[in-house]
Order: sequence, then structure tokens, then C-alpha cells
Amino acid sequence: MRIKTRPAIEDDAEQLAILNQQFNGGNRRLAAEIVDSMRTCNEIIAVAEIDGQVIGFGCAQSFRSFCYEELLGEITELYVEPSVRRKGVATALITSLEEKLKIRGVTEIKVLTGSRNDRAIRMYERCNYVRDDELLLAKKMDN
Repeated sequence: MRIKTRPAIEDDAEQLAILNQQFNGGNRRLAAEIVDSMRTCNEIIAVAEIDGQVIGFGCAQSFRSFCYEELLGEITELYVEPSVRRKGVATALITSLEEKLKIRGVTEIKVLTGSRNDRAIRMYERCNYVRDDELLLAKKMDN
């Protein structure tokens, strides 16, 4: 089994919609919405495939703040189909995203994951990510 990672292309939109629904639940995003996002956002999207079949994806962002000199990076999403987990797919996706962020000039990357998602935490730690003492607070805005 050979894992290949590459930048997502518009032809991946339907498979990304399926994987995203498996990951985040809810209604499936329309492929056209995903294509529009790919065309207009500064997001890095990497896909992993085995034998030409997309089996996972990862997303990352880079951004600036007046508060810091350096360009900041964040891995925002990472999903691998359950049937191919623990085979190096997530690590390959992280490496791909890190390489793209480094090309952009990012020197530090943050990752948010569930505090009880022990498998993901261990995987990120194996990729040399270190826990810090920050706490995420979130608020849903009324429309």
C-alpha cells in the first residue's frame, strides 16, 4: 500500500464533500461550494490517496497579525477514513501541510484538537507537536 499526498484539485470536490461529511457530520457540502472555496480562499488543502482513491484530507491556513512579526500557521482540519487509519496517512498529510506552510514562510504551526481525542493528540505528539497551556473558548453567533 503506497500513500500519496498532493494538493487538492477541483476534481476532488465530490470526494472531499463525502469525507468532510464523515468527519464533521451534518449536511453534505455541495461540490460547487467546495470548488468556489478552493478558488477564493487562501487555504491549503492536501489529500491523501491510495491506488488513486482519496482516503483523507488536511487543511491549513497561514495568517498575519500586527501583534507578531512572524507569519502564523494552523492546521485546521485533518481526517482519514477509518479503514486506513494507523497506516501513516495522517502523518503524511501533516508533513505535506507543514511543507506548504514552510514555503509560505510560517515558522510555527498550531493545531486544535479535542482534549479527549487521545489518538489524535498522540499522533500530533509523534509529529513533534507540544501541548501548551492555552485554552480554547468558542462562541456561536446568532445570525
